Amino acid sequence: MSADHTQAQSEEELRRAQQMSARHSAPPTEAPGYSVQQQLGVGAFGEVWLGFEKKTGRRVAIKFYAHEQSVNWSNISREVEKLVFLSADRYVVQLLDVGWDAAPPYYVMEYLEHGSLDELITREGSLPVAEAVEIFREVAIGLTRAHGKAVLHCDLKPGNILLDQDRQPRLADFGQARMSNEQKPALGTLFYMAPEQADLQALPDARWDVYALGAVMHAMLTGEPPYRDSDSIAEIASSGALSQRLEKYRQVINTQPPLDLRRKCRGLDRPLAEIIERCLAVNPNERFAGPQQVLEALAERAEARSRRPLMVSLFVAPLLLFLVMAFFGWRGFQEAIRQTDRGLTKQAQESNDWAAQFAAGLVSHEIERYFAAVERVAADPEFRQLVADVEEVAGRTPEFQLLNDPRNNDLQDDVRKEFDALPQRLELQARVEAMMRSADLPRAASWFVCNTQGTHLAAAFDTQPSRTPIGRNFSYRTYFHGGRQDVTLDASQQAPRQHIRQTHLSAAFPSTATDAWKVAVSTPIIKDGQFVGILALTVELGDFMKFEGGATQFAVLVDNRPGAQRGVILQHPLFNEVLKKQEKLPQRFSQYRVDLADLAARHSLLYRDPLGDDKAGAAYAKDWIVAQAPVFQSHDHAGSDGRNEPGKHQHVDSGLVVLVQEDYEAAIAPVHRLSARLIREGVSALLVFLAVVVALWYFVQRMFIGSRSVTKRAALGPHATTSLHKQETLETPPND
Repeated sequence: MSADHTQAQSEEELRRAQQMSARHSAPPTEAPGYSVQQQLGVGAFGEVWLGFEKKTGRRVAIKFYAHEQSVNWSNISREVEKLVFLSADRYVVQLLDVGWDAAPPYYVMEYLEHGSLDELITREGSLPVAEAVEIFREVAIGLTRAHGKAVLHCDLKPGNILLDQDRQPRLADFGQARMSNEQKPALGTLFYMAPEQADLQALPDARWDVYALGAVMHAMLTGEPPYRDSDSIAEIASSGALSQRLEKYRQVINTQPPLDLRRKCRGLDRPLAEIIERCLAVNPNERFAGPQQVLEALAERAEARSRRPLMVSLFVAPLLLFLVMAFFGWRGFQEAIRQTDRGLTKQAQESNDWAAQFAAGLVSHEIERYFAAVERVAADPEFRQLVADVEEVAGRTPEFQLLNDPRNNDLQDDVRKEFDALPQRLELQARVEAMMRSADLPRAASWFVCNTQGTHLAAAFDTQPSRTPIGRNFSYRTYFHGGRQDVTLDASQQAPRQHIRQTHLSAAFPSTATDAWKVAVSTPIIKDGQFVGILALTVELGDFMKFEGGATQFAVLVDNRPGAQRGVILQHPLFNEVLKKQEKLPQRFSQYRVDLADLAARHSLLYRDPLGDDKAGAAYAKDWIVAQAPVFQSHDHAGSDGRNEPGKHQHVDSGLVVLVQEDYEAAIAPVHRLSARLIREGVSALLVFLAVVVALWYFVQRMFIGSRSVTKRAALGPHATTSLHKQETLETPPND
């Protein structure tokens, strides 16, 4: 935050500001839709906090107008009004939201991570001339655009200029801003405020902003605004009331000798010094009339500098000839590189198409293997009998029927304990645990059995869950009813009693142990033509991915089934990397989506991995050559009675899609090697040519021109910098 603070106008307000400075552990109030993280700064009338928008996760700055009773509501509404009026202007910090009804009120603006120009000057002391000129020009453009919309800032200073991610300036804090037709005074910050502005009867003038613009440039070059020193600060501070301090400020400015910036700032050219000094003219009639004239003066300076002759000797002619030849040679070289690049990219794409189909086939084979496993166990007569025995015993006990209602999952603990101790259930439990250890069955995260109502009868896990599912009803889950997503139940709703008719691949759900994505493969258990329950296993989707493409090529599994999880990345190499370092995946990973329809429709072969936008996935923030292939399932067709009919196979889309990504830079590495070799040879040829031309030029110069002196450019030495003193924006007293 800026070192410039809003000045309170009474001792009581100053005391409140000091109290607020000490109270920074928690925000003054909550901002709905935002997570407030840490305080960025505090002033007499408000605090600025860093927050995150909950819906998008982007960072924002939230300005709370603290101690509501002393808030000047006209100042708040004025600042919001100007920000809204200048919305969509890239030179102004954008307003995002306003909490008028909060206590205290607040508004939300975009967060600029590089802080203010004041902080940059404080940190570096002064800025290089070129960087200062660029910021000076950008701020002048911003002021010109604001003035074009009849908005005068009236309080321009480094603390009110924020720097975006490219260190480009944005105008902020329009609390003192006025429309050009307003007839109300506005006070700025001492030593950035034009002397005629320091008057409670002054009317807004565009030249106020011109003076402040020059003062900001002065601070960037020297570390201090003009005319500010410890004596001036003490003299003004001891003057008493606000009107007296303003009068003393005008006297201090009017009695100072003319500025000589070139003496203070080495390396400053005369045209630039004249522009700054004209901005800072004490007499407003001698200043630029507005920031547009400042821009015109900067443009004239830049044009004059560009007219300096570059080459006036015999060296120019052969060099031009070489450049013409090099130009056409370079164009031919670039076209050859582009053609080679396109060829290699297309070749990699074709290879990835095949690899994606191969990887999708491997996933399909794994799904079929799990399908076959659950169907084989469910077809075992002994296993069917165990399930039927438990169902029969439980069906004769009215208390056990209470367990078939999912609304009782957190109730009926005594009944559940009694059910858990049934001898028939314990026998089925032993069988399921044996299945978990069996080498004849594929590796699974869990096996479990449900009755006809969806209540778990037995279950075994590779990692023991925090609470047992035995006796709890899960008929709302997709592995039981076969729908696209789990049924959401309220307090009065009971899950539908429909059940799957054939082997089914459930919707993906996060593992309770790692938050990695899992699916359940379930199949109905049929005994003597009657449905007696559901057998299911769960498996982490990472176990489906058997594709090994090397360091620069890998496969990703994406859920393309309709529903809320469409486009979710189910398996990615980044997941394995994260799980090696911590126990669980971050929940934010589930927010990244792949738009497969858009990916298929685009003509470009290059792809940006969504996880590359995450801080943990920075290594994937690059261009990829991508191919996709759907995963199909092939299993027996279900007849009218719900049982599979051997020999009648179905070949259906599972809704899962495999992406194969290959590093674009690695794929076209041969192009880079060829390019580097040709460039080296070209540079060698250029050096030989230059050596010959320089030798000829020197010979001709010695023969016909004679020796000429060469003026050495003086090296730019460091200059002393001074730190910025804290300054206060003088608040205009409200009109009664």
